[in-house]
Amino acid sequence: MRITDLMDARHPFPSLEIVPPLSGISKDQLLESIAPLMEFKPRYINVTTHRDEIQYVPQSDGSFRRQLVRNRVSPVAVCGCIQGRYDIEVVPHIICAGNTASEIEWLVQDFHFMGIDNVMALRGDSLEGEKRFSPVPGGYAHADELVRAIRRMEAGKGLCIGVGGYPEKHFEAANPETDIAFLKQKVEAGADCIITQMFFDNSVFYRFVDRCREAGITVPVIPGLKPLTTARQVSLLPESFSIDIPVELTDAVRDAGDDKEAVRRLGVEWCTAQCRDLLRHGVPAVHFYTMGKSSNVVEVLRNCF
Repeated sequence: MRITDLMDARHPFPSLEIVPPLSGISKDQLLESIAPLMEFKPRYINVTTHRDEIQYVPQSDGSFRRQLVRNRVSPVAVCGCIQGRYDIEVVPHIICAGNTASEIEWLVQDFHFMGIDNVMALRGDSLEGEKRFSPVPGGYAHADELVRAIRRMEAGKGLCIGVGGYPEKHFEAANPETDIAFLKQKVEAGADCIITQMFFDNSVFYRFVDRCREAGITVPVIPGLKPLTTARQVSLLPESFSIDIPVELTDAVRDAGDDKEAVRRLGVEWCTAQCRDLLRHGVPAVHFYTMGKSSNVVEVLRNCF
């Protein structure tokens, strides 16, 4: 079922995002990591994808051979594994990064064959060392191009396409207005819903939604949350995702000192407060980034759903 058809403001629900496990993890281990979250009846699980890494292997003649390295289980395999165990929608990510148009079309065909009704269309990250994103030859440079291509490839089969939104703007956008204009291009290309990047201040999300509506973007906007788990994330998350963390939270983490459990509790309590406030404001769903760990998300879900 399409994500947009699952939404009902009277019955908001949680959804989840997981990262495919590192190679060597078994199917049973993957399913065991998801099992505690199923108690709260999430309506769909997003499965991320990352472009293959590149290594340069030295050769006997002194040259280097370029070699692609895949360290994680295929998202297609993860989706199939979850479908085989749970009655839940899976939402694989399709990214421009590292993929040609033909490879993306093959993915769309595979997902249709698997009975998957939803995908997330994202540009993806630059290669390490790249200053700006560069598509592979025969690939797409921007997410709106990818959305338009997927809409053409799925040929009227009703695939629901989600895209990413950035309440604090994408780090490459010159300003929030430009970022909203790019987001509108993705919606006009055929996107059906928006799932936001994580944020730690709900007022940022509400302003973002207002800007979307003022720009004529009418599709559902689903907020994305992540509980803070370690003191180190106070610096890592802003660096990795170009987001702000409120002073009140950073001060509380600093005051906790080396007490790791106290920091973890702070993260759960802050995320719980965010989620409850979002639900009071009538969001149809709340999306949780698990980042490979489920125990803290389980606590938030228990507090809110």
